[in-house]
Amino acid sequence: MDVFLVRHAEAIDETLDLRDPMRHLTLRGREQARALGDRMRWHDCTPAHIWSSPLVRAVQTAELLATGLETNVAVEVAPLLAPGQDARAILDALKTLAGDVVLVGHEPGMSALATLLVGKDIGAIAKAEAVRIADGQLRWRCAWNSEAPSR
Repeated sequence: MDVFLVRHAEAIDETLDLRDPMRHLTLRGREQARALGDRMRWHDCTPAHIWSSPLVRAVQTAELLATGLETNVAVEVAPLLAPGQDARAILDALKTLAGDVVLVGHEPGMSALATLLVGKDIGAIAKAEAVRIADGQLRWRCAWNSEAPSR
């Protein structure tokens, strides 16, 4: 199973009227999410599952990412991907899946999960960046505006 960890794209700032869970993507963030999906498709991302944090900006990123991937896989909201959750619980949930999975969430949770999957710190995952992990190895990192993934 390949695991693709994605941090949500650019979102509006929190205000007193619009609290953190309801923050939505900016226009630029929408473009970033679609473009990242395109790049992931170019590099053989064919997920059997797409899981998203329940926060609006993550769900929007996951849906636009799926559009860019040109997949009919439904985005599933996974409360385990919400900020502040235990990365080990996500790891346990992944063991129940077959096929490749895309997880869309937040920092520092995504990089904490990456650390568990590869056994070492890979650094923070930027907004609208994907990290591909296969067989316990970091295969590549790809930003929404990259020409090609990097290691």
